[in-house]
Amino acid sequence: MTGMTIAEPGEGKNTLLAVEDLTVGFRTARGYADVLHAVSFRVEQGRTTCVVGESGSGKSVTCQAILGLVPRNGRRTGGRILFAGMDLAAADEATLERIRGRGIGMVFQDPLGSLNPLHTVGAQLRETLRLHTDLSELQRQKRALDLLAMVGIPEPEQRLASYVHQFSGGMAQRIMIAMALACEPQLLIADEPTTALDVTIQAQILDLLNRLKAELGMAILFITHDLGVVAEMADTVVVMRHGRVVETGPAARVLSAPEAPYTQTLLAAMPRLDVAAPVYRQRSAR
Repeated sequence: MTGMTIAEPGEGKNTLLAVEDLTVGFRTARGYADVLHAVSFRVEQGRTTCVVGESGSGKSVTCQAILGLVPRNGRRTGGRILFAGMDLAAADEATLERIRGRGIGMVFQDPLGSLNPLHTVGAQLRETLRLHTDLSELQRQKRALDLLAMVGIPEPEQRLASYVHQFSGGMAQRIMIAMALACEPQLLIADEPTTALDVTIQAQILDLLNRLKAELGMAILFITHDLGVVAEMADTVVVMRHGRVVETGPAARVLSAPEAPYTQTLLAAMPRLDVAAPVYRQRSAR
């Protein structure tokens, strides 16, 4: 394609994550097929990179590949994933387990499905801390309380003893954010974290993530199909279609003057309050 901007990832002093020519494929009944094709982008320290595209564009598979969580019928066939100078694509499972939680936190789309319904919120937070830190039992309890307060859960002492079904969807997502940040990761990956929430709660979660990014100095890789969310969150935008990056650049430039035809189409499809909706009149019966 001509005229599009594709930034070349590198290992600059501010680059925390560099995805370089990432290619991932899956075995199917009809044979092996690539679903990611030489995907490249960067995430800078303390900044938010939003990956946007419609369903099936490869956004979630990209996240899975970064974390080493590609399903068994899939595999990486090319490229590198550099996190803080380490190639995650070449790392063994033990190394990846250490990085998940400590270096990289993950917030999934469905908090009610991601949290264990059989254990209290406090037990799940303490278990995360037990696996990834050297804190004592008393320190883990205090840290769990601090985390709930940090993400805006009221009465955290009582809520530690609650189960996930006792929380609303928005509060459950705050719990997921608390778990993802328990070990103070350098990078938070958020995969469509507000899709299942109404617009008011969505705005609260986005505000929370922006506040925590500023307070903790972390980077965010935010996956979404919603350009309104991109406008609220992004420093950098990566636009994906059919497993390929079609455009990337600063959010202000991409949203105001997109170069790729697909990005232009996405922006044109956004609802606008300054344009009157067409009026349809029913024909009179003859």
